Amino acid sequence: MNYLAHLYLSCDNEDLLIGNFIADSISNKQVSTYSPEIQAGIQLHRQIDSYTDRHPVVRQGTHRLQPHHRKYSPVVIDVLYDHLLANNWKRYSGTSLADFAQDVYKIFNRRMEEIPAKMKKNLPNMIEHDWLMSYQSFEGLQFTLEKMDKRTRFPSNFGGAVEHLKADYKAFNEEFNTFFPEVIAFVEDHCAC
Repeated sequence: MNYLAHLYLSCDNEDLLIGNFIADSISNKQVSTYSPEIQAGIQLHRQIDSYTDRHPVVRQGTHRLQPHHRKYSPVVIDVLYDHLLANNWKRYSGTSLADFAQDVYKIFNRRMEEIPAKMKKNLPNMIEHDWLMSYQSFEGLQFTLEKMDKRTRFPSNFGGAVEHLKADYKAFNEEFNTFFPEVIAFVEDHCAC
């Protein structure tokens, strides 16, 4: 899952949210430079990724994307799942997606010093262009995937992923809504510790 899902799966805890958000840009050596609470968020992010990658329902979608995106299929699924979360948001939250996004942006602005430099330079753009809300539309999804395509070393066909989602939308949506309550329960078990 990409930014939106990881932020949502942060147990309504700011420290976990910051750690969950920055985890992919932090090396194992850098983890210890953060507070124990943010370290817990980094660890949570990695546990969510591991759980997601092994989940049989997620693997169904990844397998369907394999012919088009090869080794990048799990990355495509992550971004597609953020789109599906945005479009199923009312099912999983009593807060509107717009309010959730604005609350997250306020946290980022308030805690900017804890964001790694390479993420910090993109954060104003993320907030200004409301990336979290943009996942809702196919255009926003396409924009995200095309940005990612520019950073890959090998052919990814990220630009074609939206068409693959549209072609199999019902299957991806059903798989997402089977998987997501399970990952919520997984995270709630970890947050209770």
